[in-house]
Amino acid sequence: MPIENILMPQLGESVTEGTIEKWLVKPGDVVNKYDPLAEVVTDKVNAEIPSSFSGVVHELIAKEGETLAVGTVVCTLQVGDSSGQKSKTTVEIVKPETTEIQKSAPENKNVSNKKARYSPAVLKIAQEHNINLDLVNGSGLDGRITRKDLLKLIESGGVDQLVSNDSNNTSTSETSISVSQVEPVKQKTEPVQVTAHGDIEIPVTSIRRAIANNMVRSKTEIPHAWMMMEVDVTNLVNYRESIKTEFKEKEGFNLTYFAFFIKAVAIALKEYPIMNSVWAGDKIIQKKAINVSIAVATEDSLFVPVIKNADDKSIKGIAKEINELSKIVRAGKLRSEHIEGGTFTVNNTGSFGSVQSMGIINYPQAAILQVESIVKKPVILNGGMFAARDMVNLCLSIDHRVLDGLVAGRFLNRVKSILESTDASNMSIY
Repeated sequence: MPIENILMPQLGESVTEGTIEKWLVKPGDVVNKYDPLAEVVTDKVNAEIPSSFSGVVHELIAKEGETLAVGTVVCTLQVGDSSGQKSKTTVEIVKPETTEIQKSAPENKNVSNKKARYSPAVLKIAQEHNINLDLVNGSGLDGRITRKDLLKLIESGGVDQLVSNDSNNTSTSETSISVSQVEPVKQKTEPVQVTAHGDIEIPVTSIRRAIANNMVRSKTEIPHAWMMMEVDVTNLVNYRESIKTEFKEKEGFNLTYFAFFIKAVAIALKEYPIMNSVWAGDKIIQKKAINVSIAVATEDSLFVPVIKNADDKSIKGIAKEINELSKIVRAGKLRSEHIEGGTFTVNNTGSFGSVQSMGIINYPQAAILQVESIVKKPVILNGGMFAARDMVNLCLSIDHRVLDGLVAGRFLNRVKSILESTDASNMSIY
């Protein structure tokens, strides 16, 4: 019976790797096409790896807790019937070149074969830090060097031992350094964190580690700039208060302030499309679709599902989607289709009582808007009179490679204008 490979899938536009959280099958199990094989975690989504074939599980190559690059073989299946013919329900998959390299690689793993297993991310980091990859022992499959291995070496201070030197012809087997071997260097350069009585050690989950890696990448690669505007949303508050009870009774879900903010952002993005862009290395891609990512928190994690084509949806439609996506996240049923394609992020930090914050951009997007808490404030109106008004801060973080203060200011001022004029006379919720 022929053996077919199951690969780590692409689970998001900017996702480059995933962690096997839990295997749902074992060798010898019979599976059908599309049956779930494993639970996988990335910085954006919890998902399942479906089987591409009907057959029998042959070998689980990846271990639970192991982080692998997209396209890496995670397991193999025996497919087809006893005559060797594939089932009609199977689909051909082109095996990656790395599979052949792994099969033919000799035990001593020469340099050329190691180089064939380097991912673009690994090569980029190695170039930036002048790391000789021949001296690194990877923690990935068959000794593969992962991006995580290099980041750990850099953080630990072990890079100095691995700097490229053309005059150094010592064999890899004599001088290679693993991630675990550089830990003593870290102990020399940083104080040891000793636990005391009453301290609690909290293990870092795979999803927390994935979130941390993505945040580090965003802060390291993106030059952030910030801007904040104060907005008078008194009219909006009065409008929403006047219809929220009737809306809930009619529709069965809440009409939140957040839906109004997302609608205002979607309108402004259409007028200032450069804000709806992503950084792509040697070019900026201005996205046509306005897909707004929203932050949804659980007890210990933060997920960013996407409201697709938000500019085409009514406030009611946006409110409904916020409600449905929040339920999906908190039920642990978020899938890749729920988080793909985001072009701009809006974060409802005001739900926690925050009045000012600086968001970290959702890589590779160009901006994120933090909507803060609506609070009553004394405001001087025209004519010098004081009045209590409902005020909210909008805090915008931008990628300064893509955007400058001029366009960001105009965009944010447009969002402010839409929100301040929102009432029953000019903003229908349907």
